[in-house]
Amino acid sequence: MKAVIQKRLNRSWTVDILLLVLLAGIATFMAFPLVFTISNAFKPLDEIFAFPPKLFVRNPTFVNFTILPDIFSDSWVPFSRYLFNSLFVAVVGTGGHVIIASAAAYPLAKLKFPGRTMMMSIVVLSLMFTSYVTQVPNYMTISWLGMLNTYWAILLPAFGSTLGIYLMKQFMEQLPDELIEAGKIDGASEYRIFWQLVMPIVKPAWLTLIIFSLQVLWTNSSVTSHKYIYSEQLKTIDYVFGQIASGGIARTGPVAAVTFLMMLVPIVVFVVTQSSVIQTMATSGMKE
Repeated sequence: MKAVIQKRLNRSWTVDILLLVLLAGIATFMAFPLVFTISNAFKPLDEIFAFPPKLFVRNPTFVNFTILPDIFSDSWVPFSRYLFNSLFVAVVGTGGHVIIASAAAYPLAKLKFPGRTMMMSIVVLSLMFTSYVTQVPNYMTISWLGMLNTYWAILLPAFGSTLGIYLMKQFMEQLPDELIEAGKIDGASEYRIFWQLVMPIVKPAWLTLIIFSLQVLWTNSSVTSHKYIYSEQLKTIDYVFGQIASGGIARTGPVAAVTFLMMLVPIVVFVVTQSSVIQTMATSGMKE
């Protein structure tokens, strides 16, 4: 009979307190820009320009938000149109990217066909090039397809992003082949195996992909729209942010409000999906 030896960590309360203080300090340092930005959105102008600056708002107000429609009252494109464009591009672009990337990653991870290794090498190689390198080829492709000055000028590059393919492929490779074979023995088609077996299991991967894709499309879509979209009614809210900021010091309050709105959507999505990612990773582990 073997004795079971249980080892206990020999760590004093002093070390625990020091670790707690250290982690609390790091968390406070990392949260400071976020708290300061949120607080600025509800500050009146006198508090925004106060010196030394105050971290928390003393007299909260919604003037910075209510003034946004007034700024565009003389414009033939309302503020709500810019907001709709951003939401539409972010939701449709993210959803399409997740579906297309997952569908492309599944055969690369679980099916054997000629050229699979070469295709994956091209995907990995494409990750080395930044968007600045591919600007001219992308513009020529979109122009040739006749998609300039349309939503497709933003959505098509988002659908074809190779980051999602790489992420989903790496995660799908961890699934046991016996699971796929069991589905085929039961008479399930490849499409049914993909949608009903693979996609629920790789939920952590596509939830993570949603966070990355939504953040890029929500905050950086003006970079693409500035190149490919010329119609004012198709531009996004981050383009409006630049226009408001160009109004000078008097627009500091609305700029703070728009900054908060730009941060709000990615933060909400991250908070909502984070618990699902952690829970799914903890409960969906599989062994062959």
